Amino acid sequence: MKISKLGAIALSSAVACFALFSQAQAETLRLSHNTGDTTTWHKGAEKFNELLTAATDEALSVRIFPNATLSGGDQMKQAEMVSRGALDFVVTSAINVTPLVPEMAVFSLPYLYSNYEQVDATTGGEPGKQMSDILAAHDIVVLAWGENGFREVTNNVHPIKTPADMEGLKMRVAGPMYIDVMNALGANPQQMQWTETFTALQQGVVDGQENPIGAVIIPQRVYEVQKYLTSWHYSYDPIFIGVSKKRWDSFDDATKEKVREAAVEAMVYQKEITRKSTEEGIAFLREKGMEVYEPSADELQAFRDATQPAFDTWAAKVGADLVKSFQETVAATN
Repeated sequence: MKISKLGAIALSSAVACFALFSQAQAETLRLSHNTGDTTTWHKGAEKFNELLTAATDEALSVRIFPNATLSGGDQMKQAEMVSRGALDFVVTSAINVTPLVPEMAVFSLPYLYSNYEQVDATTGGEPGKQMSDILAAHDIVVLAWGENGFREVTNNVHPIKTPADMEGLKMRVAGPMYIDVMNALGANPQQMQWTETFTALQQGVVDGQENPIGAVIIPQRVYEVQKYLTSWHYSYDPIFIGVSKKRWDSFDDATKEKVREAAVEAMVYQKEITRKSTEEGIAFLREKGMEVYEPSADELQAFRDATQPAFDTWAAKVGADLVKSFQETVAATN
């Protein structure tokens, strides 16, 4: 069958119009997170983009902005920007959302958790659903939970083995709850953006900081500017992929399903690589010259007792019923 010259021109024009239409339909969405581009946060975001782009035949893609660049370096501001629709997606940790949603501090109450099984029971169970509902009331739709991890303490002054060893240390912290925790331990907390922290540690503006090993301490090379680490597991911090309600409501049902599935798979991947890095992290940090102290059960109990006032203060702010839900879920996994 032969196509006339006129028909060929018409066909070519149709193909060109379809290509232009397809390009017009393609959309790049913006995702912000507050760590560097070597972290498991960033790798999880990249996986999300990869999966979403494939699932939507490139109709949707995600441009990733690390180091909270879209919020002027303010890691606490990202959630608020998503809430009002100024940002499409955010990958952030629970503690970074507490200025907007104080209830998110429940995850990080000192010594609430002892192990990953307890963590997964809450993020994957009724407590996680409760937190998603609370965030939804602030126009943030939680797509999936990932992991920042158990926060460990580092410093440049001396090994930390007892609460008394925290006395007077200038400690960088991320949010208000950790200020109360550090005050309970006799330290001198200084709230600081993560983007400023490495330089502050390097120059001695602060003596130490606390963060998870696999998600932050190793990929952000904290070991280059800190000598001592104590794996005290004092607080847990999940991350999540959230989308603004404004953007979420713009998707049809099929697109919503693809977005959520991509987010869930990306956070499963992010959690796996974070835990693997954490598992291998102690040996790696020792190889890099850090002195690592692993407290005994009795020593951990001393830290637990010392931080109880901060637990009580923030449990009251979070709400008794919510804390009870988390505690009951944790207890059921023992």
